[in-house]
Amino acid sequence: MSFVDKTLKCRDCGNDFVFTAGEQEFYQQKGLMNQPSRCPECRAARRSAAGGVGTRSERAPREMHTVICAECGAETQVPFLPKNDRPVYCSPCYDKVRVARN
Repeated sequence: MSFVDKTLKCRDCGNDFVFTAGEQEFYQQKGLMNQPSRCPECRAARRSAAGGVGTRSERAPREMHTVICAECGAETQVPFLPKNDRPVYCSPCYDKVRVARN
């Protein structure tokens, strides 16, 4: 399918903006069915006003849990609550175990 640039009207500011062929192709590849209804400036302003929802820097820090590595016995921290029936590894040991499984 070939795409051509489309001129759309922003629903917030009312200004015309171009929905480029490249953007249309990107939307199709990502399975996005709707074309944008806001110009790039209004989209950016909306994201900014929302506080960057979903960005890593805006999230609360992860709760870490101290555990003992099942392989080497070192104390380490993990970002999940361990279950007693499953071994937990420090990062270097986890890398070794993961490689050994593949």
